[in-house]
Amino acid sequence: MNITAGKYNSRKIKAPDENIVRPTLSKVRMSVFNTLFSLLGDFEGKSFLDMFGGSGIMGLEALSRGFEKVVVFEKNRSVADIIKSNYKLIGVTPELTIGDSIKLFPKCAESFDVIYVDPPYMSGIYEEVIQKIKESDKTDKSIVIMEHVTELDLSDFEVIKQKKYGDKYLTFIRKKG
Repeated sequence: MNITAGKYNSRKIKAPDENIVRPTLSKVRMSVFNTLFSLLGDFEGKSFLDMFGGSGIMGLEALSRGFEKVVVFEKNRSVADIIKSNYKLIGVTPELTIGDSIKLFPKCAESFDVIYVDPPYMSGIYEEVIQKIKESDKTDKSIVIMEHVTELDLSDFEVIKQKKYGDKYLTFIRKKG
């Protein structure tokens, strides 16, 4: 798997076992960051939270494209070790927290410009994540990106953009108001 653009463009990273994680495809990653660029402009000084780290590729793409701060949550310790090794291959130190993102997120003291949400598709936790984001006063200005395969109740959010890739959706949302 390769980073698709930015200062680490074309750098290879290791992907964890596909039975454990499902890395975001390169065309989807490019679309995410192209859409973010159209919404935010320059990423300098901006922050990015990957709530479900997996291979760590989304955080590395964010760093490569100029995000100043990237934080990654990952529940599985062996997968977190792969994230660490991928960051080491690139030569950066991750802000990686090992644990359940649904429990970690409310305790996070900072706000993020972008929150990327891509849990295991059939995990049944999208609703919990959406609720935590809705309840947080730190997400009032955040752009939240949901990667999902089923319909989600996003009635409390403004849908900025939605794209479909095969059987999956990328939905860009923010709190109403």
